[in-house]
Amino acid sequence: MNNPAKAAQASHSMSPFYVENEAAYRRWRTAKLERYPATAEELVVPVDNPLALTEAEAETMLNICRKTNMVIYASRVKREDKEIPRAVGGRFGLHRLDSNMLADDDGISLLQVVPGKSQRGYIPYSDKRLLWHTDGYYNSADNRIRAFVLHCVSPAAQGGENSLLDHEIAYILMRDANPDYVRALMAPDAMTIPANTEGGSETRPAVTGPVFSVDPAGGNLHMRYTARTRSIEWKQDAATRAAVQFLENLLAGASPYVFRHTMAAGQGLMCNNVLHNRTAFTDDAGRGIARLVYRARYYDRVRGTNFNETGH
Repeated sequence: MNNPAKAAQASHSMSPFYVENEAAYRRWRTAKLERYPATAEELVVPVDNPLALTEAEAETMLNICRKTNMVIYASRVKREDKEIPRAVGGRFGLHRLDSNMLADDDGISLLQVVPGKSQRGYIPYSDKRLLWHTDGYYNSADNRIRAFVLHCVSPAAQGGENSLLDHEIAYILMRDANPDYVRALMAPDAMTIPANTEGGSETRPAVTGPVFSVDPAGGNLHMRYTARTRSIEWKQDAATRAAVQFLENLLAGASPYVFRHTMAAGQGLMCNNVLHNRTAFTDDAGRGIARLVYRARYYDRVRGTNFNETGH
């Protein structure tokens, strides 16, 4: 199909993520929820060497990620080596790193307590809790974060637990409760992240866009969200306020679809940018225990999980 307009129209007519496509949604929903994991343990795949996954290890990881948009690998490799997240991502087609201003020159961030960064308000570099969010919610649509890899070099002495929620499950729960919630959060002006400034200079422009959208690259559901209340502007209408309140209540509740996991040394998370948070943590300098996690964020999605390839 050479006509972009017709291609977009055809994609819209077939996608289950548009509220008007009820029959397509019902088929996709049934397949999505069938044999969906019930515990975080079902996401964990033991691997021998994350730098060189075997075919069986990679296939198992991919099958879990196809169902849940995330997978946790558990290896015995417990050393500082930034090639680990790069190798894991590369095995699944993740190559285009998001080189944000806080990442190292190679595009991989070291998430640990860094006073200079935390004092500037960058919570991932502190020991404070991280609220629910998807990565890159402040990125433009041209640079959307589709996937990321976290690799734990060393856990904290206490705390640092992640909660994880497949954004497609969040969509289902919202749509089933009230389709108007989805309509509101798919509006192109639903959420605005104001410009970021430091020292009087703008380091990132304001970004306005939807929470839920259908990614033209693969037909996948994409989500951009943050639970923070500062540095965010929601569309001021009743429909958006109701949708945001429902989502906040969902994330604060005890949904069986929320997985909780504290990564041990040698473990990692690969996902299609699912909703996640992190509890506060405590390091123990006297015992030489300090949390260090590598983060690699990608413009790519995990290869083999595109909706137009699998249909779930």
